[in-house]
Amino acid sequence: MPTIDALSKRLNDYLDPIQIQQVRRSFFYAEEAHDGQKRKSGEPYVTHPFAAANVLAELRMDHQSLMAAMLHDVIEDTDISYEGIESQFGKTVADIVDGVSKLTHLEFETKAEAQASNFQKMVLAMAEDIRVILVKLADRLHNMRTLGAMPPHKQRRIARETLDIYAPIAARLGMRDVQVELEDLAFQAHFPMRSKHIRRAVVQARGQRKDIISTIQDTIEKRLEQEGLSGKVTGREKHLYSIYSKMKAQRKSFSEIMDVFAFRIVTDSVDDCYRALGAVHNLYKPVHGRFKDYIAIPKANGYQSLHTDLFGARDITIEVQIRTHEMDAVASQGIAEHSHYKNDDGTDASESALGSYKRARKWVKGLLEMHQSAGNSMEFIDSVKTDLFPDEVYVFTPLGKILELPSGATAVDFAYAVHTDVGNSCVSCRINRRLAPLSQPLENGQTVEVITTPSAQPNMAWLNFVVTGKARTAIRHYLKNQQRHESVELGQRLLNQFLANYGATLSDIDQFKLRELLNEAELGDLDDLLEDIGLGNRMAYVVARRLRPETPQTGSEEGSSRNHKPMSIKGTEGMVLQYAKCCLPIPGDKIIGHISTGRGLVIHQTDCRNIGYLRDDPEKCIYLEWSENLDEEFSVNLKVEVESHRGIIAELATTASSAGADVVAIDMSDHEGQFANVQMEVTVTDRIHLARVLKKLRNLKSVNRITRE
Repeated sequence: MPTIDALSKRLNDYLDPIQIQQVRRSFFYAEEAHDGQKRKSGEPYVTHPFAAANVLAELRMDHQSLMAAMLHDVIEDTDISYEGIESQFGKTVADIVDGVSKLTHLEFETKAEAQASNFQKMVLAMAEDIRVILVKLADRLHNMRTLGAMPPHKQRRIARETLDIYAPIAARLGMRDVQVELEDLAFQAHFPMRSKHIRRAVVQARGQRKDIISTIQDTIEKRLEQEGLSGKVTGREKHLYSIYSKMKAQRKSFSEIMDVFAFRIVTDSVDDCYRALGAVHNLYKPVHGRFKDYIAIPKANGYQSLHTDLFGARDITIEVQIRTHEMDAVASQGIAEHSHYKNDDGTDASESALGSYKRARKWVKGLLEMHQSAGNSMEFIDSVKTDLFPDEVYVFTPLGKILELPSGATAVDFAYAVHTDVGNSCVSCRINRRLAPLSQPLENGQTVEVITTPSAQPNMAWLNFVVTGKARTAIRHYLKNQQRHESVELGQRLLNQFLANYGATLSDIDQFKLRELLNEAELGDLDDLLEDIGLGNRMAYVVARRLRPETPQTGSEEGSSRNHKPMSIKGTEGMVLQYAKCCLPIPGDKIIGHISTGRGLVIHQTDCRNIGYLRDDPEKCIYLEWSENLDEEFSVNLKVEVESHRGIIAELATTASSAGADVVAIDMSDHEGQFANVQMEVTVTDRIHLARVLKKLRNLKSVNRITRE
């Protein structure tokens, strides 16, 4: 374990003496705060925060990050408060420490919930200062290095959490060195036997491959020299977890993965990168479709490089990455490569804050938007896991702007990536100027245009195919709010309907009775009560009876709901009003509403057999009528008995369409000789429209009989 003096010596390379003195002071402060505390391994506790600071020193992080790493467990594990750290080391350091703290004083029902909530809090802190996540990653890396001191069940839980959350975050921030070490350590802890077998196989294969690697490396170096290009060529080792993941995902054997030889060429300039690419393509034949230019179009985490696959001698495949020295540093350390965070006065320390840092900030901003829309911490972390995407597709807006999306993303994901309002109002899309389904997965290089309309709203079916966390969270948030709004509105109408039996309206109810009822039901306000009624979780009849005035002006308690005018239905009430599939009522039919728990109001025809046993129960049913102004279309099921002949289906569909009805479904299943029964589902505006459709269908010579089901 290095000492504080050894660390100070290393910091001399890039920090000034005053900053180094502050780092030393934070170490001694942490040492005193953790005095007497031991780790599971038996070492003094201060060795952990000191090791985390050493990890950040290797990344050449600024002095405030190193101080925060030294102090990151002080608030959580000692009596020292946020104010204590702020008074000693300033607000910036105290904020980073506060963001990293694990918040173990909170009570949770499950470990998963605790993990989700902690991560949610960390995201809020990251939004203020992105160094929070860098300190957290250093903390997690040292914990993984010393995981052997923990009991096996805790090792597996921490390893799983690392693979699910922290390694993907390191990847998302472009910190490949940290990501690789976290993955390999977590893999070893979670799958010790698999890790052991793969490690043994890699050591064995390395000896067998040594000559081939050295031959290919020499050949590439000589070709670059011939072309007058300076470039360092090195062989690239695949790490254990990467090998295991590829074996599992691609269903390949160990030998298939190890038969691919990987090399990296690091050059002085971007121009040299492209010239080196030409040189290796002259040397070996490139594999068709396996070239990727991440220099012109960087990855979402700022990674830049040229990737190409080549056919080598003896049927071997060679993977080559070509990049500049700066790109290589960013590929290893990501945003930690830039020491341009904020000064104490809040100004940027460097104007070169572009590339991976700006992309990281954009990602954190996206996380913050998801956090604001998510219903709870578990839903949020589920969205974040989805959004830590391993592969990207790059698509263009009509104006030529590039958007990075995860592999498998659709036009709906694209719309939400542009703006939440665009996603909420999209109705269709054009991919490369051609109309395409919203659910069609996007491919690299496509131009996507989203068509919107102000009256549109998200469809629940979108949740079946969207892949980005932002789209999923925004759709859920909109639908949840929409359902609440509609439930409250329906609940208000239902309660007013039953209060009218006592000659009252919602504005006449006794506020004392209302407060008493809300307390009993453990509800916050009147809107919560109305939502419960609208969803069918609470009966409007019972609530009206509880809230009725002491001296009703008109009507009576028994049977008065029959005398009152039925409630009017517009047909556009949305998510909490549904039409029964058994009888599919349409305007013109006599209707009755069945209040169903959790679903709201289900509308049946009055003479529907399925509603018979409930028809006279005023607590379950309410009489309804259609509004006079309706412009919606409603589905109707028809059973048509026809004389079967070629083209009969087309004839029926064309006739129904000519009467202004849309044919949703048509099926001919039952055959009896030359007769057949055809099931049709058509949409009409009301009973008069349906009568016109039936008349046209009956006029066909092939139709013997037609009935509405």
